Amino acid sequence: MNIPPTVNLRIGSLASRVSRALTFSEERARTLRWIFFGAQGLRTAWGVLLFVLVFELTEAMAIATLSHYVSLKPKGPIPPILALMREACELVAVAAATWVAARFEHKSMLSYGFTGRHRFGRLGAGAVWGLASLSVLVLVLWKTGSLVFDGRSLNGLDACTYGIIWLFVFLLVGLFEEALLRGYLQYKLSQSIGFWWAAAVLCVAFALLHVRNGGESGLGLLAVGLGGLFFCISLWFTKSLWWAVGFHAGWDWGQSFLYGTPNSGLVMKGHLLTEHPSGDPLFSGGFAGPEASVFLPPLFVVAGLCMSVWWGKIRPVDDSDT
Repeated sequence: MNIPPTVNLRIGSLASRVSRALTFSEERARTLRWIFFGAQGLRTAWGVLLFVLVFELTEAMAIATLSHYVSLKPKGPIPPILALMREACELVAVAAATWVAARFEHKSMLSYGFTGRHRFGRLGAGAVWGLASLSVLVLVLWKTGSLVFDGRSLNGLDACTYGIIWLFVFLLVGLFEEALLRGYLQYKLSQSIGFWWAAAVLCVAFALLHVRNGGESGLGLLAVGLGGLFFCISLWFTKSLWWAVGFHAGWDWGQSFLYGTPNSGLVMKGHLLTEHPSGDPLFSGGFAGPEASVFLPPLFVVAGLCMSVWWGKIRPVDDSDT
């Protein structure tokens, strides 16, 4: 069969156009991939932007939905059920942001600090350390007359009920804040500026998040930032966030429920003991709570040195992928 020359010419022209279009598409795809991805996966700026955007959108939707059913600004101390619902919304938001970012990185969302063989051991050890550290601070405040106990406010079944609920709430708080600031964001920023510079940046963000509490003081915000660096020490040595989650939960539970002190300026409903600050707020922390006491930074420094010496003697075990 003879094909007219004009048809051959048209077919050749069409093939040439298709070839150029495919070549252009491949080049554009390579360019786009170079813009968004590097040797270590999603580029840092895009990863951080994606995480923050998904978190903010999910949090806004979750909080807006919750606000239709309950008041998010209670008069007086914060009830545990409201705190539980609020923290659940926050945790859902950070889980969604981590999941989306992990999909782009081709990783498990748990790979950012929540894997390993010693999850429950680290969580329990951190909780004991958190409660013990707070108890040392409270003891110093009490012995120096900066904190005065007024007695018990709960007994029996009420004490057990509130104690269990608040423990669960602060476990959610620990999971949320550690996943938000020392999970994916810490991992991603570390790729560009190194672990400790990333830790410093996120510790400032950690402190600024507490500004919205209202009752927090300047010294309290400084202590919160130092606390963030303190948690980063555990992440550096254990390659896991579980110890920090436990410490966070134990510390907050001790403040808000066991000793009944303000927690970063916030007062919770249903605490075992009642107390009031006495004397100079520089030492007592005033109505911001023990975290705003000048005694706290030295405590964090001593505890951090102890952790570094103890974990430094043991070969750091990177079980983050096991």
